[in-house]
Amino acid sequence: MAAVEMAVAKVAKYAVRESGDSVEVVERPHGGLSVVMVDGQRSGASAKSISNVAVRKAISLLAEGVRDGAVARATHDYLRTQRGGQVSAELTIISVDLETRSVVISRNSQCPVLIWEAGEWTTLNAPAQTVGVGGRVRPVIDERPLGSDQIFVAFTDGVLHAGRRRGEPLDVVAALAARCEDGRDSAQTLANCLLSAAVAADENRPADDTTVVVIRVFAPEADDPLEVRRMSVCFPLPTI
Repeated sequence: MAAVEMAVAKVAKYAVRESGDSVEVVERPHGGLSVVMVDGQRSGASAKSISNVAVRKAISLLAEGVRDGAVARATHDYLRTQRGGQVSAELTIISVDLETRSVVISRNSQCPVLIWEAGEWTTLNAPAQTVGVGGRVRPVIDERPLGSDQIFVAFTDGVLHAGRRRGEPLDVVAALAARCEDGRDSAQTLANCLLSAAVAADENRPADDTTVVVIRVFAPEADDPLEVRRMSVCFPLPTI
């Protein structure tokens, strides 16, 4: 029996109280789960407002059973209508679809998605349009058979541009490869590792909102006859 774990690690731009990135997870009505990550234009509260509009629309449609590609198109149309085509957002959807036994990656983002299979990293980085601006906007979609030893890593441009302002851009694949040799690290460990590398590349002052999402498909050491599902969340509280 295989299992799936998903983890998120995120931090706001330096000296900005609120991150403009939003991440939500939803169970698919025919089995599986989808994670939606949105990076709103700019940063802070205005970007958060944009990303919230997009992520809520995408999540509601996925929960209703709408296919991922159609969800991305509808999210673009909705954001464009709500904000008059004046703001954009980067949208990434990764779905573990138990009905088709596949993993579907939908990108409307400049940021790639990295895949670890058979001990090697593959980068999905075909050019993609952001949502919210322009006419017909389509996602770039990649579908992979669901295996028992896979890792999928998505992130926002805080990771993509980490270190560039000082001329030493972060090598994302190298940062992950240094940690992930056999695929045994947990999704949270990998997410934390990449976020830490991005923050360090910006000298502990993130130049942009930074979010990492990791989905890991693995074979547990022992089967769980009850098939218990677990979720945990941890986030800092503002000073009261």
